[in-house]
Amino acid sequence: MSDFRKHLDKSLENEEFKKEWDNLELRYAVVEQLIKLRITYNLSQTELAKKIGTTQAVISRIENGTVNVGIDFLEKVARAFDKKVEISIF
Repeated sequence: MSDFRKHLDKSLENEEFKKEWDNLELRYAVVEQLIKLRITYNLSQTELAKKIGTTQAVISRIENGTVNVGIDFLEKVARAFDKKVEISIF
């Protein structure tokens, strides 16, 4: 188990921390998937931005977690890569 995972597991024992972590977990999971997709296709932020019709600055803010993306944005990304957005609630 990594040092980060050990630290995270210990931190999650704190109820306040766990609540905040749970609130942000989905956002970070989406960011992680977007970054993985970009890397898989060997695209820069600028190239991805052009492919989906936005700017590099927007992609940067999303990847840094400072912008929360909506369903419309996710669908635009999925269409650009001939993929579908899938969710799992449970």
